[in-house]
Amino acid sequence: MRHFPSFLDLAGRPVLLLGEGDALVAKATLLRAAGAQLREVSRFEEALLDGCALAVASGAPEGDLLALHAACLRRGIPVNVVDRPTLCSFITPAIVTRDDITIGISTGGAAPVLARLIRQKVEAVLPPLLGRVAALGLRFQQAVRARLPSLPARRSFMERALTGEPAALALSGRQAEAEAVFARLLEQAEAAPRGFVQLVGAGPGAPDLLTLRALRALGEADVIVHDRLVSAEVLDLARRDARRVPQEGAATLLVELAREGLRVVCLKAGDPFVRGGEEARALVAAGIAFEVVPGLPGGPD
Repeated sequence: MRHFPSFLDLAGRPVLLLGEGDALVAKATLLRAAGAQLREVSRFEEALLDGCALAVASGAPEGDLLALHAACLRRGIPVNVVDRPTLCSFITPAIVTRDDITIGISTGGAAPVLARLIRQKVEAVLPPLLGRVAALGLRFQQAVRARLPSLPARRSFMERALTGEPAALALSGRQAEAEAVFARLLEQAEAAPRGFVQLVGAGPGAPDLLTLRALRALGEADVIVHDRLVSAEVLDLARRDARRVPQEGAATLLVELAREGLRVVCLKAGDPFVRGGEEARALVAAGIAFEVVPGLPGGPD
């Protein structure tokens, strides 16, 4: 990963736009949509940067572009000169939006056309009203925190609510009904989270040989307990903030983590039906809910 992805709050903040042309007009449109206050100029003077959150340039004289870049570096202001990677301290990705949902797609400046092609594919699969689902989360954010002070409990509830009936109603444009169902589910939610374990097969080792259910489990887990044969490429598919615990003979640890109310994945190379007997017996004995997610047999030596 060459560039660290980040989303800036530019509402009411000055942004310098230097130059002219279609590329700069396109940038201006995006920045206005984010609430930025634009300073649009054709020639550069360093005083124009006073108070600016960032600067964007295109179609200005070469000397002005170089001066802008140098001044921004001195002041610690992010700068982007369109189609000039060496004069950029940040890049703007291809963007997909659904109201407050924003998805940025970048190739690190290597192939902007590819980023746009990927954006088109993402646009095709995201429902037009997906932003209404996010609005549900915002509408009940404080209520959910008050009702469910435990982070694992909140996460578990939100996953159910935002993939269940409230989300379906919001996606169909029935927002009032979605809010009513969400509120009812929240009233019924358990403040104390229940732990759950998934014994997941990582298959022979290649990430593209994981099952869809295994991918979903990795994306939902709070903790991933894995054996030494699981590849780093497979672990990279897990949720970024999930704890990763390398562990052999993990039966006791799985029970302990589940009793903390965590959602746990025990990730094993190959198929857990073949290599997960000890863990399954321990979970049954402890009364911990679990499921087995099969993987393709075989694994790295």
